[in-house]
Amino acid sequence: MTSRQVLLEQLSSRSADEQGALRKTADLKVAMTYPSPYHVGMSSLGFQAIAREVHLHDGAAAERVFLPDDVDAWRAARLSPVSEENHRPLRDFDVIAFSVAYELELTGVFSLLELAGLPVLRTERTDQHPLVIAGGPLTFSNPDPLEPFVDVLVQGEAEDLIHQLLDEVQGATSRESLLQRLALMPGFRVPGRSLESTRYFVAKASDERLPARTAIVTPHTELRSMFLIEPERGCSRGCHYCVMRRTTNGGMRTVPPERVLELIPDTAKRVGLVGAAVTDHPRIVELLETIVNAGREVGVSSLRADRLTLRLVQALKKGGAQGLTVASDGPSQRMRDLVDRKHSETQILNAANLAKEAGIRRLKIYNVVGLPTETPADIDELVRFTLELSRILPVALGVAPFAAKRNTPLDGAPFAGISEVEARLAQIRKGLKGRAELRPTSARWAWVEYMLAQCGPEGGLAAYEAHRNGGAFAAWKRAFEANACVPYEARRTIDGRRKASEWPSVGLRAS
Repeated sequence: MTSRQVLLEQLSSRSADEQGALRKTADLKVAMTYPSPYHVGMSSLGFQAIAREVHLHDGAAAERVFLPDDVDAWRAARLSPVSEENHRPLRDFDVIAFSVAYELELTGVFSLLELAGLPVLRTERTDQHPLVIAGGPLTFSNPDPLEPFVDVLVQGEAEDLIHQLLDEVQGATSRESLLQRLALMPGFRVPGRSLESTRYFVAKASDERLPARTAIVTPHTELRSMFLIEPERGCSRGCHYCVMRRTTNGGMRTVPPERVLELIPDTAKRVGLVGAAVTDHPRIVELLETIVNAGREVGVSSLRADRLTLRLVQALKKGGAQGLTVASDGPSQRMRDLVDRKHSETQILNAANLAKEAGIRRLKIYNVVGLPTETPADIDELVRFTLELSRILPVALGVAPFAAKRNTPLDGAPFAGISEVEARLAQIRKGLKGRAELRPTSARWAWVEYMLAQCGPEGGLAAYEAHRNGGAFAAWKRAFEANACVPYEARRTIDGRRKASEWPSVGLRAS
């Protein structure tokens, strides 16, 4: 077989392993496009939920397209990205709908458009090209860097918006008239056209659309043949660093366990409960126990240490959990208080002891370094506490450098600095002395994420320039400088954002 045939056969093989694939013929063809590989995209509940909504829309059909695992191989074979369902080339769709989860997936957008032979820049496309739209989790924080590349941004929860968009596309007499109409509608941002009053509007889906759940189950994902469903959406907490907090779209909305259970298909052997604060659901223990007592495995996306009980942890163990993962999100109690993370050492120690009592074998703790006003003493506290936890269970410590996000109380907080973060990581590694596993996130790429999170459309142009110049870290540095990318914390704005020097008082801000 030729290299092209081999690559297409790989797609056909994984598609054959799917259960529940949605297939439909319709006039309006929409490419639901994920700018990361299949195993990542098919683990995204939001991506699957919107694909389902497109499938349900009269006169429209959704087909899924993913970033190839080996972009260079597809480029060498001169092969366009194609859909899973029909191997339709990406360039042959009427609408290309990207779901973008976080800043560094921008480069996947570029690669997919390039492979398809489509102009990457919005200004270089014509009416003869597909309409390019984008939505996803990134739109809750800062989608500005996407503006140079998309015709329309769909902002916020898209279950209702996608139907509005498809209606407008189906009824449009021209692309110009379509963009003019969308520019006036809340939830849609049309670069260069939308009014400032609607530019940052974030939509909220109607409760009737909840819960989101998996349409297609496949073994070729991060979550391995797991049926995903959300028992709640949003969060009732006010952590200062988090986009999904109680002020976002009205906070947490819960789904009754009865509704969740009736939507889980009989064929689902593994169930994943997904949400920003699943263990804050008031009936979570009841839901977990019902699932595992039916002989199913279960996983939970977000465990809060202060919500764990022995019954809850035992249900997780019965459902197949070998490890327990909780987030500390502050190297010391002072830092956790500063970011309004409502966890104490006592609660995290209790989580470790509950895990041990339930027979769980390991503990994973997520943490963050580089917060405003952080000192080496805070890192020493993290080391001391991690070693204390390691005497209860083996510990894997995941550490990410703090990168401030737009539309949070910490919006505008400065990045600590690559050398400073690396020094913090070295301090942790030295202090642990191998008695707990350290899993750090790169300080350099955290800085790139921070720049994209805090910059405007010029950040997107810098990302495209870095991508074209090989994508190495040095290329990103040069591109940010060449495109005059200045984080919001360094600007003297008139819209009420704080200066970097004022961030030590952030812990006193009301939620």
